Parts: sequence; C-alpha cells; structure tokens
Amino acid sequence: MYSNMLVNCTNCRTPLQLPAGAGSIRCALCHAVTHIADPRALPPQPASSPQAPFPSPYNHAPPGLPPNPHGRKKAVVVGISYRYSRHELKGCINDAKCMRHLLINKFNFPDSSIIMLTEEEDPYGPKFPNKQNIRMAMFWLVQGCQPGDSLVFHYSGHGSQQRNYSGDEADGFDETLCPLDFETQGMIVDDEINAAIVRPLPHGVRLHALIDACHSGTVLDLPYLCRMNRSGQYVWEDHRPRSGIWKGSNGGEAICFSGCDDDQTSADTSALSKITSTGAMTFCFIQAIERGHGATYGSILTAMRTAIRNAGNDGGGIVGGGVVTSLLSMLLTGGSLTVGGLRQEPQLTACEQFDVYRKPFSL
Repeated sequence: MYSNMLVNCTNCRTPLQLPAGAGSIRCALCHAVTHIADPRALPPQPASSPQAPFPSPYNHAPPGLPPNPHGRKKAVVVGISYRYSRHELKGCINDAKCMRHLLINKFNFPDSSIIMLTEEEDPYGPKFPNKQNIRMAMFWLVQGCQPGDSLVFHYSGHGSQQRNYSGDEADGFDETLCPLDFETQGMIVDDEINAAIVRPLPHGVRLHALIDACHSGTVLDLPYLCRMNRSGQYVWEDHRPRSGIWKGSNGGEAICFSGCDDDQTSADTSALSKITSTGAMTFCFIQAIERGHGATYGSILTAMRTAIRNAGNDGGGIVGGGVVTSLLSMLLTGGSLTVGGLRQEPQLTACEQFDVYRKPFSL
C-alpha cells in the first residue's frame, strides 16, 4: 500500500500529498479532482529522499533532512469584513491586501504562491472565506512541504473563545477564529488550527502565523508563550497541556504573532490613511518591518507593543506613512481605549523557547 505520495494537480500542477489508500484528491487551490486509477501508475519516489520517521512527540529536535536554503514560499492570507451584518469590520480586507503587498515586495513571495480569501472573491468559489474554504487553504499551505520551505498564515477578522472540556487549556477556554459563516457552520477552534498547520510541519520547514483578532494570544495552541513586560524583559510560559498531548510540530518551526492576549480584544483603526482602516496589529507589524525593527523577534514585538501603547499620545493617533489619525476615528471590535493607547498587547508564541533578541527574523 502506498502512502504520503506526491502527485501534481491535473489542472494547476500544484503538488498534492495523496493520503494512504486514496484513489483521488481534490486540490485546495483550484478544486480540481485528480484521480489515481492505479497506485502503480504513480511515479516512484527518489531513493535518495527517504521520508524521516515520525519522531516521539516529545523529541524537540527530531532527525530529518537538512534544510534547503532555496525552499518554496507559500502563504494563505485571510481577511473577513462580515459586511452587511451586525459583526461588520472595516479594516480586515485592507489588512489582507497590505500583507500580500508586504510578502511580495519585502519578502519575495511569488504572487502565484499566495492564496487570498476575502469577500471580494467569488461567493461560490474556493477563495471565499467560509469555514470549509479556510480549512482547505490551511491544508494546502502545509501540503507537500519540504525542508527549506517558508510558510505564512495571516488572518484578520473576528476571534472568540468557547468553553474547553478536555482540560488542556489553563483558563478553561479554547480560542477560535470566526469564518464568514461561523453563525451557521461554527468557529474554527485552536485545536483544529494546531492539527492542520502546526503538527504536520517536518524538520526544516518554517511557519509564521500573524493573527489579527480578538482573544488570539494562544490561538495556534503552541507550547510556549513569551510573557513580556513593558521594559522588554520576558520569560517563556509553558502552555503544554497537562494531558501530555504534544501541540508542537513534527520537527518544523512554528512561530505566531497575535494581536492580543487571550482575554483581550483587538482593534480596527484608520491608521494607514485618512480614509482607510486596518487592524492595529497588522499595521504595527508592517510598520515595524518598514521602519527597520525587523531584525529579531524581540525587536518586532517591542516595536509593535510600543506603537499600540503610544497610540493617542500627544493628542494624535498611530503614526504611519506621514498620516496621524485621531483616536476618535477608531473602530473597535468589542474592545475599548485606555489613556495613551489601545487595550491590547501583541503576543508571541512558539514551538520552542529561544532568545527573542538574538534570533533573527526572516520569512
């Protein structure tokens, strides 16, 4: 019986990882179905590229192929405005467009390797941001990944929490993302996100998640959270479940910047221009990169936190591109303002602990 075989989509040629025993597979990018009539028709796998055995879930440095410095770059970018509903947000589609622009122009991601899911897409197509399409896009992101690959998952939209009954959450709540159809199809829970884009990552693959949503601090369920104070001092908190279930990767690297702590809310703000709204977290992340604070994870996190904390100082707003926007134009997604800034603190979580001021940042 064959397993973990790679076949190309018959329509768009995207590499697809065929599940064991399957006779066909649907492409998450173009939704074409590729049929495999006979496993013997599959091309043989190169003898020089054996797949590394699945490691112990507690082995933090499993053996594997050495990273390829010229790996592929792939990204899934989600922006949901929930327009014409009582949940409507103003800046999320702008966030998606700004992130796509940053990935292409700053980090050399090919346009063809970025899947955009927004309400500007065909409502009946694979890129409309409903629950099923977001699930399929997450699967596509990690599908067939190889050492050296750099993956990005960006989400801007509503986030929430729901009661956890398995006992693996310290605060008793799972964090969730809200697809466009969440009121009828339900939310996407952190356990599912972790299983979809974190645990499959093999050695040598790097995933960065950028989550601009309320209650998003641990939305990837990564084992460690960087708890940083206002002076920039930090400790890593151990968020591994008491059940012993491993929520890290299969040897790859997963790091997440999120808009706020689990008990906080995130804000929309018209900070990129006088007429354009964007999420505070997405804007401050892009601003940190463009202003030269992107050398390390620590420099990015402190720059983001400082920008959000100082929003509104001196009677102005967040500064970006020569535009200062009044806090009176702030649109909040369930949050509130505090004196001298927004009541949200961007968070950093990871599969492994590291020195945030020494580890170089790269996408």
